[in-house]
Amino acid sequence: MDLNTVAEVISPAEVGQWRPGDAWLGGGTVLFAEPRPHLSRLLDLTTAGWPALTRRADGLEVAATCTIAELAGAGYDIAEQCCHAFLASFKIWNVATVGGNLCAGLPAGPMIALGAALDGTCLLLRPDGRREVPVHEFVAGDGTTVLRDGELLRSMHLPAAALASRTAYRQGSLHAHGRSGVLVIGRVTDAGGLTITVTAATKRPYVLRFPVPPSPEVVQIALTERIPPDAYLSDVHGSPAWRRHLTRLYAEQVRDELAR
Repeated sequence: MDLNTVAEVISPAEVGQWRPGDAWLGGGTVLFAEPRPHLSRLLDLTTAGWPALTRRADGLEVAATCTIAELAGAGYDIAEQCCHAFLASFKIWNVATVGGNLCAGLPAGPMIALGAALDGTCLLLRPDGRREVPVHEFVAGDGTTVLRDGELLRSMHLPAAALASRTAYRQGSLHAHGRSGVLVIGRVTDAGGLTITVTAATKRPYVLRFPVPPSPEVVQIALTERIPPDAYLSDVHGSPAWRRHLTRLYAEQVRDELAR
């Protein structure tokens, strides 16, 4: 979609250049998806020269400008599974960025699911410094993040231990090629416990942590106690009752798979 109120594109852009009416431009698949009459200028990040993926001893740094195709080819099964949750064409995979998916804050965002499930952190840059925010706290609600005016998502860091962990993945949609209605990821922790991350079904990510392998009953009780009834989404992609039912079903499936 044309953004006919935009009069200028700044390339390359820096964090200190932001002013009201600006938007950061990465892949643009979300930015150009709907009218945005409040915008007058785009700050282009595609020419920033950030390495898409940086492997370090403490884990993987994924640049905000890293494309879905680049992340899918990084060699991590859980990352590739989350990339496939897009159900998008190769054209989108080669344009859409990890940062764009995170910043859109949509419940079905699979990069949000990946980061939350692997205890990822977001590095945010601002004119007066930087701050780090856990991915599961970065998204505050449906289409809402903790980004402040002028802040920029630089990268997402995924810890090495979490990347090496055993995981189980379940994703459900109303239609074969529909948007995710429920996405549940289980992960065995270093200490032998279990985390179960719920996204897509809820307005924001929920991470349930169990210090020891839980029983089926403990998982179901935790889902009831830690995810409020009004946290489940209601839209054309699924009713709250259906999302809640599938969340419970998938949570038990990933618990059982990782308990073997």
